[in-house]
Amino acid sequence: MDQLFIHIKSLVQIREPSVRFVGGKAMKELPTLENAYLVVKAGKIAAFGPMTDCPDHDGFKVIDATGKLLLPTWCDSHTHLVYAGDRSGEFVDRINGLSYAEIAERGGGILNSAKKLQQTTPSDLYRQSKNRLDAVMKMGTGALEIKSGYGLTPQAELKMLRVIQELKTNYALPIKATFLGAHALPPEYTSDTTAYLNLMIETVLPTIAKEALADYIDIFCETGYFSVADMEHLLAAGARYGLRPKVHVNQFTALGGIDAAVHHKALSVDHLEILRKEDLTALKGTTTIPVALPGCSFFLGIPYTPARQIIDAGLPLALASDYNPGSAPSGNMNFVMATACIKMQMTPEEAINAATLNGAYAMGLEQEVGSITIGKRANLILTQAINGYASLPYTFGEPLIDRVFINGKPLTD
Repeated sequence: MDQLFIHIKSLVQIREPSVRFVGGKAMKELPTLENAYLVVKAGKIAAFGPMTDCPDHDGFKVIDATGKLLLPTWCDSHTHLVYAGDRSGEFVDRINGLSYAEIAERGGGILNSAKKLQQTTPSDLYRQSKNRLDAVMKMGTGALEIKSGYGLTPQAELKMLRVIQELKTNYALPIKATFLGAHALPPEYTSDTTAYLNLMIETVLPTIAKEALADYIDIFCETGYFSVADMEHLLAAGARYGLRPKVHVNQFTALGGIDAAVHHKALSVDHLEILRKEDLTALKGTTTIPVALPGCSFFLGIPYTPARQIIDAGLPLALASDYNPGSAPSGNMNFVMATACIKMQMTPEEAINAATLNGAYAMGLEQEVGSITIGKRANLILTQAINGYASLPYTFGEPLIDRVFINGKPLTD
C-alpha cells in the first residue's frame, strides 16, 4: 500500500534532481521543510510539501510523524563489511603499545584477515556478512559500497565478490561492489609486487567482467603497501574492463596518489588523513570526491581528515564508515557523522550532506538515493521525537531512530 507521512516536524535534505553533490560553502546549506507531509508510491518518493497542502488520507497507509524528523538514509560509500571473524586480539595489542605497522609486521592486520577468510566457506562468510548488513541497516544505512581485499588470492577475492553479489541479490537496498585485490601483498609476493598485480589483473579481472562482480576497482596506495606506479598500473588495467577507480590514498603518508587518481578519473579518493596543498589543488574542478573515514581515525588514534581545509577550499566531502575488522569495526554512520562534527569541526549540516547526498555520489548512486527528491527511492530514516537534526550528532550515543524504510518498506515488517 502507498504511504503518507503526516505532521513531519522537519523534512530534511530536500533537493532538486539536478543536484548531484554539494561542496564548499554549499555544504552548510541543508534544505528543510517544517510541518510537512511526504507520499511514497511503489517504493519511491512521489510527493511532499507543507501539511496545508496534504492530500486526502484515503488509499494510504498513514504514518504520523508528529515531533519527528524524516531524512534520507545514510549512504556509506566505503566499507569492508564482508570479512571473516574479527581482530579483537590486535585491539588488545594496540592497547598494550603496538602500532598498526608493528602488528602488520608480526603477521597481523590485513594478512590476518586474509588467512581467516581463505579458510572460511562461502556460506559462512555470507552468514557473517548478512548479520553485519542487517545491523547497519537498522542503524540507518540505506545504501553502501562493499570492497573485497581480504582474500589476497584469486580464489578468495572472487569468493568475497560473489558473497557481495549474493547480498545484492537478496537485499533491496543499493549495494556497490569494489575489487580491492591490491589491499596488501601476500608473504610469497613481498619481493615482487608487479607479479602479484599481474596475477590479479590476468586471473581475476576477466572473471569479474564475465560475471559482472564489481563496479569499481581500488588499491591501498601507501608506504609499505603499493606505490603510485603500482596504482597507475592497476587502474589502467581496471579501465580496460570498465572498472572506475575508488582508491585508498594519504592515510599515513602522501605519495602523490591523489594526483594520479584524478588523472585516472577516480570517482573518489578515500582516507586523506594526510593532506598537502598540492593535493587540494589536484582535486579542484574535478569530478573526484574526497571521502573521510573518521571512525578509522577514532579507533587507531591517528589524525583526522582535515575537513575544514577541504570544505574551505571549495571542495565537496563525503563521510563513510570504513567498516572493517582491523581499523574501524563499526558501521554506525550516525557515530561517523557525530565524530566528524566533534573532531573535524564539521557543522551538522555539512556532516549530514556528507553522509547522505555526497555519500551517494561517492558510489555513483546520487540519482537513486541520498536526498528527498521526487523519483528517488524511499530509503528513509524516521527519527524519534527530537529537537532538530543537530540532535543526531549531539546525542550521538542515543538510539534516535524510530524506523528505517527501504523502498518505503519498514525494516520491522
